[in-house]
Amino acid sequence: MEALLDRLRATVGADGVLTGVDLSPFAVEGRTPDAAVFPRTVDEVAAVVQQAAASGASIIPWGGGTAIAVGEPQPRAGVVLGLRRLDRLIEHEPGDLTATAQAGLTLGGLQTALRGRGQWLSLDPPDAERATVGGLVAANASGPRRHLYGTVRDLLIGLTVVTADGAVVRGGGRVVKNVAGYDLPKLFIGSYGTLGIVVEATFKLRPLPDDERLVAARFERLKDAGAAARALLASDLIPNAVELLDGASAAAMGLEGAATLVVGFDGLAEQVQWQASELAALLGPLGGHTVAGLPPAAWARLPALARAAFASPAAVVAFSVLPTLVVDTMEQAAAAARQRGLASAWTAHAGVGAVTGALDADREVEVVATVLAEWRAIARAGGGYATLAWAPLAVKAQVPVWDDAGPAGRVMQRIKAQLDPHNVLNPGRFVAGI
Repeated sequence: MEALLDRLRATVGADGVLTGVDLSPFAVEGRTPDAAVFPRTVDEVAAVVQQAAASGASIIPWGGGTAIAVGEPQPRAGVVLGLRRLDRLIEHEPGDLTATAQAGLTLGGLQTALRGRGQWLSLDPPDAERATVGGLVAANASGPRRHLYGTVRDLLIGLTVVTADGAVVRGGGRVVKNVAGYDLPKLFIGSYGTLGIVVEATFKLRPLPDDERLVAARFERLKDAGAAARALLASDLIPNAVELLDGASAAAMGLEGAATLVVGFDGLAEQVQWQASELAALLGPLGGHTVAGLPPAAWARLPALARAAFASPAAVVAFSVLPTLVVDTMEQAAAAARQRGLASAWTAHAGVGAVTGALDADREVEVVATVLAEWRAIARAGGGYATLAWAPLAVKAQVPVWDDAGPAGRVMQRIKAQLDPHNVLNPGRFVAGI
């Protein structure tokens, strides 16, 4: 290991290599890496990958660390490859509505730079001040505004990655219209650093809206809030967010602890005002009470509300189901938890079928594992799947993080074998053991 550390210091400088007690911020689930390395250029990233791989060390790509605990535990210690020193906005073309940024630039920093030119990247994942451009791509991270604007997959137009053998590969381009061919960047979206290390990304942008508003309506029952959400989606209104909260999540937001529908609008000020008024008129006859505006700061709290309902949750699960099954999934899973004596909290991007459930931690691990297995069965029964988005190591030891990927998992394993034949990048972290 000392020989590798000497080579790494020669490549990135002594101040770019951490060891010993300095590694404590990079310990994940009780495992501390052998070293943390922080390159300053794409060429240095490639060199670090080559040196670590040649020494038989696994590589753990690290952006802001916001999603670093997602996935199966690392089977062995490795080298953290931190990207925080690659933090430049490389190019911003306001006329083309595109921007290219290095992977270590935080989303908050990128948005600040873009706002100066009247534009923004329409992504709003949790903890935007820490989440990095590379991490957004690796985790396909998004938030409430995905209802209208989509996810990273919809906004990414170009990507530069360093592969497991240290090759620098570029795909896509820096303009919206590109030549035909394989859409290589899409392969790396949501791959959690197992196929390549994202070092640069180019996105489509949008003009900043003149006005934006977030409105909340309380309902007596979750079913009523769900019916109101369906009515909204069938109307002529164009919300940018449609969030469904159960009572526990609503209370975590500081609202009255009842089922709540939270709706966002943006655009011209007159248009936003009209849509908010029409929403109130629509929801009233459907049982909506106290249709009121929320402060702008509420946007940042929405993505992590279910987890915030408990001081120390036992687990957080992400479900993907049909939008028509959102309420049924939330109610059935909450009932399964209650039958085992556990409280739960729920939120959903109601229009896209993305549900998040958090489980309280006041029972033994075996009971938690039983509930999580029941939650996964509920998701599968509706044709969806469930992912253990966060849990302590004791829970992960009993519950698989990823659902069974079926035939798709075998395809993913073959792709991994082609791009990372020596299993260097984040080994074992992702679906199907890749």
